[in-house]
Amino acid sequence: MGLVTGACFAASGHQVVCIDMDAAKIALLHQGKLPIYEPGLDRMIVRSVEEGRLDFSTEYAAGIGDAEVVFVTVGTPMAGQDGRTDLTYVLNAVADVAACMGDHAVIVIKSTVPVGTGDEIARKIRLLRSELDCAVVSNPEFLREGAAIADFMQPDRIVIGAEEAAARDVVVKLYRTMVGQDVPIVCTGRRTAELIKYAANAYLVAKISFINEMADLCESIEADVEDVALGIGLDHRIGSAFLKPGPGYGGSCFPKDTQALLVTAEAHGRHLRIVEAAATVNNARRHDMVRKIADACGGTVDGKMLAVLGLTFKPGTDDLRESPAVAIVHLLVAEGARIRAFDPAAMPRLGDLAGEVTLAETAYGCVQDADALVILTDWPEFAGLDLLRIRKSLRQPVVVDLRNVFAPKQVAEAGLFYTSIGRMPVRGSEARWSAAAE
Repeated sequence: MGLVTGACFAASGHQVVCIDMDAAKIALLHQGKLPIYEPGLDRMIVRSVEEGRLDFSTEYAAGIGDAEVVFVTVGTPMAGQDGRTDLTYVLNAVADVAACMGDHAVIVIKSTVPVGTGDEIARKIRLLRSELDCAVVSNPEFLREGAAIADFMQPDRIVIGAEEAAARDVVVKLYRTMVGQDVPIVCTGRRTAELIKYAANAYLVAKISFINEMADLCESIEADVEDVALGIGLDHRIGSAFLKPGPGYGGSCFPKDTQALLVTAEAHGRHLRIVEAAATVNNARRHDMVRKIADACGGTVDGKMLAVLGLTFKPGTDDLRESPAVAIVHLLVAEGARIRAFDPAAMPRLGDLAGEVTLAETAYGCVQDADALVILTDWPEFAGLDLLRIRKSLRQPVVVDLRNVFAPKQVAEAGLFYTSIGRMPVRGSEARWSAAAE
């Protein structure tokens, strides 16, 4: 979020300094290399650096002292299993910023923080430097990994939460230099802006869990969930986004933000039953997917070599945080499966997972002599794989597609037995396991 924010404002003509305490990341950026995978971001950064609008530093004084607006974009992970948010990074960053900033600056919190955090930050700054004329503004982000630049430059809306009109106007003016008058800017109080972020993610989480439950029902009554999603998504009151069935939601935002919202509600004596149900459905989803894989493999994965395509929580990113694919791999290994995996972007970031799985250099290399193919992330290139070649490479002609990458008829014509999500397979192509082939 921070790198995209800085790069996009610089590309819009502003003078930007991006500050991070990780010297290795800053060194990479000075070399024109990115510490993350985000399509198009490298070219945008190189151009802005060459044109003198963007710089990187590990020193707060390098960019804070003369800044008119300071964006705080540090992480807010969960503090523990109870869903509370760890604000350590945010509060430490604010303290460091306050020590360096000049008078009349505006601090904008883009990090996702619980409702009331902006008030706490404002109090903290007053205690640290009572002489500062400093305003704290909430400006939540709504960026999708893999499409972050487009989301920042052409947003659906911009939310600005401020208690002081002057600070609000500064941030509105900043964004209007980048977006046209057709982009709505929603100006609210600070607490409302903080809640808007959580409410948006909770609603999307509910849509994902809803369509996954519909997919399960479709399998029981011989209906097609993709037609169901189309039929309801064309209703403008519902919309088609986030109605794609799969192994559940993940990533750096949805899981932790859902839990943080539930913690906030509980602290105020409220129970968000719809959000609670959506989280419960998602938590059970990965176990359901492991059972689906085991059923396709003759009832057990113990001792089976499974070729897994896709490890990131979604295509277009190298992010493995809270990835349902990674969680499913862990569960499969615990059940005795042997895993060979390939992902187009995540291989350098596997960390501990690399010790549990064998890594393949290509999708076809991953499939070679495996007992079954399991697709866990819907990277576009997987849809173009040669199914006849896959059929010849597999020891057992079994494909478990947890992202509905392939059309059932397409897989059946290649002689593969096929399991997907919420769709009935072409007759005769149901996933079957041959004990004779083991």
